Order: sequence, then C-alpha cells, then structure tokens
Amino acid sequence: MILVAYASKHGSTAGIAEAIAARLRERGKEAEARSVDGLTEIGDPEAVVLGSAVYAGSWLKEAVAWAEDHAGSLAGTSVWLFTSGPLGEEVQDAEEQPRQLSALRTALDPREHRIFFGALDKGQLGFAERMMVEAGIIATHRTGDFRDWDAIRAWADDIADGLP
Repeated sequence: MILVAYASKHGSTAGIAEAIAARLRERGKEAEARSVDGLTEIGDPEAVVLGSAVYAGSWLKEAVAWAEDHAGSLAGTSVWLFTSGPLGEEVQDAEEQPRQLSALRTALDPREHRIFFGALDKGQLGFAERMMVEAGIIATHRTGDFRDWDAIRAWADDIADGLP
C-alpha cells in the first residue's frame, strides 16, 4: 500500500493528496490518502508520499513533526515529498520552500520533492489570517484555485512508474 500522508489547513493540500492517491489507484496501485493528524500507525507501506501546505515559507508544524516522528520507521521506504501553496503561475525561490526542506531531505532521503500551486479562498481564512493578508504580512493579492491537476496526475504517474 502507498500512503499519501498530508497536512492541510484549508483543504487545498488534502485535495492534491486525494488526487495523487486516486491516480495511483488508477495505475493499479493500492493507495490511501490520510491526514497526518492522528496518523500514528503506518504499518509497512510500499511507499510514502508526504505533503504539506506551506505558509510563510514553512510546512505546517504537524507535517514536520510527523516526518520527524516517523523518519526511523521510513528508513528503506521510498518517499516522495510535495509542497502546496504558492499562488499564481510561477514558483519563486523553489529551493527555499519549505524552510525545512534540507532537514526533511536528510531525515527521509526522498526520491523527489515537488512544489504544486495551491488554492486560496479568502472566505475560508480565519480572522487572524485575514488580518495578516490585509496588513501585508501574508503577501497575496491572488485568490482562486491554481492547482495544476494535469501536473499532479503526471507526478503520480512518475511515482507509479518508479515502483515495482
């Protein structure tokens, strides 16, 4: 079984994880997308795809904690990482997001890290997040769904092709 584990704040990253798992199933692989929240038992997966939303250049703390907690048990397991969150059409400073990428690479030895555009519906933001957007602390003037479903499915195909 391929575990597609994710941390999502407003559902965009969850949608990407579900799409990856669905595509892997279409390719004949057993795959399941699950939130890292409460995901303590992972069994012995064939592979793990781990993704998180990125905010202010960092993965969500629950994704980082999950990676740290499971690094030992994932040794020898094929791991892929993805980050969701940039909004628009061009990723800026791809190697700088997330800030934890170097540590994640050291801990998990992933085959690849991919950045996917996210989605933002300002109506889903909490009060504090809306205030940070208004104050310019969270710099975004873009709203909408920027996820590239074809690129996401193609990446899932690459993962399926990379497994026996």
